[in-house]
Amino acid sequence: MAAAAPSPDPLDVAAEATRGLRGLSTELTARLPRLLEAMRSLGTGPDAHTVLDRIVRTAAELVGARRAAIGVHHAEGDAAAGQGLADVVTYGVTEADRERCAELLADARRTDTPPATEAPGSSQPSGSYLTVPLRVGEETFGILCLAGKRDGGPFTDSDRHLVEVLATEAGIAIGHTRIQGATRQRERWIEGSVAVTQAVLSGDAGDGPAVVAEKARELADAAVGIVLLPEDGGDGLKAVAVAADERSGLLGAVLPARSPAVPRLLAGQPVLIEDPAADPLLGTGAPGRYGPSMMVPLSSGDRVLGVLATARERDADPFTATERTLAAQFAAQAAVALVLAEAQRDRERLAVLEERDRIARDLHDLVVQRLFATGMLLESAERQSDAPEVRERIERAVEELGATIQEVRTAIFALQQTPPETPPGLRGRVLREVRAAAVPLGFQPSLTFVGPVDDLVVSVTGAHLVAALREALSNAFRHAGAERIEVVVDATARLADGRPAVRLTVADDGVGVPADGRRSGLANLARRAEALGGSSGFAPGLAEGGRGTTVVWEAPLPGEAA
Repeated sequence: MAAAAPSPDPLDVAAEATRGLRGLSTELTARLPRLLEAMRSLGTGPDAHTVLDRIVRTAAELVGARRAAIGVHHAEGDAAAGQGLADVVTYGVTEADRERCAELLADARRTDTPPATEAPGSSQPSGSYLTVPLRVGEETFGILCLAGKRDGGPFTDSDRHLVEVLATEAGIAIGHTRIQGATRQRERWIEGSVAVTQAVLSGDAGDGPAVVAEKARELADAAVGIVLLPEDGGDGLKAVAVAADERSGLLGAVLPARSPAVPRLLAGQPVLIEDPAADPLLGTGAPGRYGPSMMVPLSSGDRVLGVLATARERDADPFTATERTLAAQFAAQAAVALVLAEAQRDRERLAVLEERDRIARDLHDLVVQRLFATGMLLESAERQSDAPEVRERIERAVEELGATIQEVRTAIFALQQTPPETPPGLRGRVLREVRAAAVPLGFQPSLTFVGPVDDLVVSVTGAHLVAALREALSNAFRHAGAERIEVVVDATARLADGRPAVRLTVADDGVGVPADGRRSGLANLARRAEALGGSSGFAPGLAEGGRGTTVVWEAPLPGEAA
């Protein structure tokens, strides 16, 4: 982001103003105390609009104007630059006159003077208006227009000099407020980037893209945040995570390869949607559903992982050039975090494979050899025994040892093979998650399927169910200290309102959910379910007295969403 222009030194401004006032009329000199008091009252505020409101009121009171207005220009580089005014702040102007006031200020911006026969809000005699540009450094950010002297007379040169000095001080106040606002905004985006990186790499987030979408929506003051990744088996981009206050229906939507935006995004270029009605987000939702939208690539180096999209409500302010820059920086940092998380998962999978190899070697070099040696000792003892009962028992023991050796060798062979690809469908993906969880847990959770899971549950709902299962198993491993876990996927369930649904139940005998503990994982589960029109909650677990936790996650089946 470009560095903000340095603010003028207040002492230099005061000196310049003093030089400009030398030799002026006695009338102007007599009004200097009022000017100084007006300058002192400007100060700064929490935002630019507050300061502008103070400026327009102070200027009107200083020269006795009945009405005043400030038209704020769009900053250079903003999407709406050249499309009217970014803001209009008025004093003494009725709400009904605001639109006309904006037109007059826009005319004043183009001609540097107001119309010859009109002033904001009303027709006035010639000379009953006064316009002064407002500048921050070398930039003219707006125009101040005063109309209708309370004494009925025209504005004088003395009035103009006073307002020009006030405008200089106003520029300084606005400059300070802009710097403070930009600093706060930049800090928010930086803090958001750090939070996303920590959440994705710590594993507490459960689903990296979902965390990125939610944080981007929050930082951009948007109605919806979306992460799109390259479509499996296609050239388009698919929405894999959607963050919104209410169900958007965008989850699983595809931005097709034929869209002009796709090649630009995959080339690492941002896309700004200026007219959502003609170019709706993702080319799917109803025109006009969302307002200003932007899409920035999730890129790390030369690699584009996907796209981060945000959209505001209809009639909301467009994204500024600063916001677009900050969003691009946030997306780049989020992409690095996702790449690092992917590398972390690869290292964990490699560690599992190495551990499998070590176990296989130990079984072959130690266990099998010892079992084989024990069998030979028993066979020798059998030959030396004269008692038929003893010989028979030893023979059975040798047979059992032979069978055990064969089973161990089968296990060794399985450990030495690359883990097989999980069969397609929800059932296979659930099996894969449960098998993967057995490594850190130290035991195999039980798994039960009810109903034709693969036939009834569509891919989008299935993807969320698998992610919810991963989150629940991860919580059981990291926080519950469970020794027993039961997983049930029921495609014959029904929601409270009677709609057919798929229900995931993960029950354990761990320590349960602490009353004052973190519940980010449970919040993630609830958000996923609610995005599909379902719900998520928890109940007592499997241990005696209900100790432990039972997580229940459910979502309606296709065609049954609310």
